[in-house]
Amino acid sequence: MHKTLNRWAVLVSSMGILMCTGAIYAFSIFAGPLSAETGWTMENVIVAFAINAAVGPIPMILGGFLTDKGWSKWSIMAGGILFGSGFALAGTATSLWQLYFYYGILGGIGQGFAYSGCLNNTMRLFPDKRGLASGLITAGMGGAAIIAAPIANNLIQSMGVSQAFIYMGIAYVAISFICSLFIKAAPKDYVPASMASVKTGSVPPAIENKNWKEMLQSVNFYLILFMLAMGAFSGLMIASNASPIGQSMFGLTAAVAAGYVSLYSLSNTLGRVIWGAVSDKIGRSNTINVMYSVIVITFFILIFVRSTVGFTIGIIGLGLCFGGVMGVFPSLVMENFGSKFQGVNYGIVFIGYSVSAYFAPKIAAGMAASANGDFTKAFYVAIAVALGGLALNIFYMFRKRKSMALSQA
Repeated sequence: MHKTLNRWAVLVSSMGILMCTGAIYAFSIFAGPLSAETGWTMENVIVAFAINAAVGPIPMILGGFLTDKGWSKWSIMAGGILFGSGFALAGTATSLWQLYFYYGILGGIGQGFAYSGCLNNTMRLFPDKRGLASGLITAGMGGAAIIAAPIANNLIQSMGVSQAFIYMGIAYVAISFICSLFIKAAPKDYVPASMASVKTGSVPPAIENKNWKEMLQSVNFYLILFMLAMGAFSGLMIASNASPIGQSMFGLTAAVAAGYVSLYSLSNTLGRVIWGAVSDKIGRSNTINVMYSVIVITFFILIFVRSTVGFTIGIIGLGLCFGGVMGVFPSLVMENFGSKFQGVNYGIVFIGYSVSAYFAPKIAAGMAASANGDFTKAFYVAIAVALGGLALNIFYMFRKRKSMALSQA
């Protein structure tokens, strides 16, 4: 059975599905036109994005459990179809509550199932290239808006935002269904030909596999949870507001701003691979320190360099770091709690991301609304959050060094 399983086909198919569900990162393209068409405030519209990301941990945990049981194919298929359906139905919403339910809840549940199944199943198929596999999978998610942003902008300009939602949602359902046909569940004892002596799920002897109950008893779990939340805060703030920021603070047209959304998505995609490779060289914690520092510096550039050059640097820097957070933290969780229960464990840790996903867009939109479209105050909040994450990571590093010293004594 192992000889006939094409793991690269599974990886590419998984990337295809996540390039559909990753369309949430292009939401800022829809937000302005949707607000103008319906009369809903930008602050209220952005809540749909926040809800979408906030519900993620629930299906991610369940999806991780189903993947452990060998049901990844069906979990992924259901997730992709549910996401696309919610996206399409968002175009029929005539009230905020309908928008929140279709795009936020249905889309969020679908995205969580697809992301969890694709990531955890594919990593099991690549015990010899786990970093590469996870980087490519998460890059597929992050890179979705590169394609979605210009398509969405053109559809919105030609037929309106509601029709853009509907047509793109239908396309996502079709693509997800076709790609899911090529998904194969990773056998529990899967060993690729390139490493016949290595068993799937093996970890260094020093790493003890801990289930979610044991993980919750660890101080490091709470540190990692908050660090993920603080690391993702700035990226989610920009992901949901990139187009409005470009237009209101830097004088860009809607079409040009859409191009910057694609640039942000490209940076997000590259960051997952680049920072993942860097973390293999200098360690996860050192990499996280660098990313937090870059986030702080980049926000100061956005505040004080009010030009397209400043905006370009800001979009690239924050995109790279947001991608890095999403690419590095799965490995950090595995290094602390082992690989056996990674699906469920990372789903629980992902709660930190979802908390930021709910608050970051709302805080940014709310502060901008009270300042005539100026996001400067929100940027200062993001700087404070990043500095808090940096402090937590330094404390985490201190604990790890102390623990290693005691174990060697």
